[in-house]
Amino acid sequence: MLRTARLTVGALALAALLAVTAAPVPAQAAVWSSSDRWGTWSSGGYTLYNNIWGSGYGSQTIWANSPSNWGVWANHPNTGGIKSYPNATRYIGRRVSALGPVTSSFNVTVPTSGVAFTTVYDVWSSDHAHEIMLWMNKYGPVGPLGSFQVTASVGGHSWDIYRGSNGSNQVYSFIRTSNTNAGTVDIRAIATWIRSRGWFGDVTIGDVQLGYEITSAAGGRDFVTNSFSVSG
Repeated sequence: MLRTARLTVGALALAALLAVTAAPVPAQAAVWSSSDRWGTWSSGGYTLYNNIWGSGYGSQTIWANSPSNWGVWANHPNTGGIKSYPNATRYIGRRVSALGPVTSSFNVTVPTSGVAFTTVYDVWSSDHAHEIMLWMNKYGPVGPLGSFQVTASVGGHSWDIYRGSNGSNQVYSFIRTSNTNAGTVDIRAIATWIRSRGWFGDVTIGDVQLGYEITSAAGGRDFVTNSFSVSG
């Protein structure tokens, strides 16, 4: 009887070991995550923001393996209004006339149905009086502020360009004429183009941000930044 009991315990231990060994193991565990509305993390000259700033929001968790590899799981209801803008930010701090080459590259994996959002750069003047939005892709019922100005190719992409105000600052929305999940953008060229039209003067370029402006993601969806960098 005692021998049988020992064999049974041994068999159970072996089964448990096999089950643990067979369980999937993440390729890389996140070094930081947060479900706080205003969760932030800084590393290598970049700052990541969970940034759930809208009304009627649901839940959202941001995670990061590095400043260039991060993402969010978002579960926001299927209602109108922007709920969040999780993003990665790098500060530039130079006037347009003094900018050297400033470019940014990105690669994302995003949902394409049952959602409303845009993958978008937000480039701010340092006084936050001017906001340049570069929409790289968009899905669902979302659209830019202001009125249509022109279609132009600048900064390495072709855009439908809108100009308006949100009541706090001027907004220049560059809506890519076709969606893309990866590419490189010439930030200096776009800022110089706007200045050449007289929409703003020799402003200081501050934050360069890339993130997801999410209106709805009911049921929970993943937005993944596979790579992101700002150079210059």
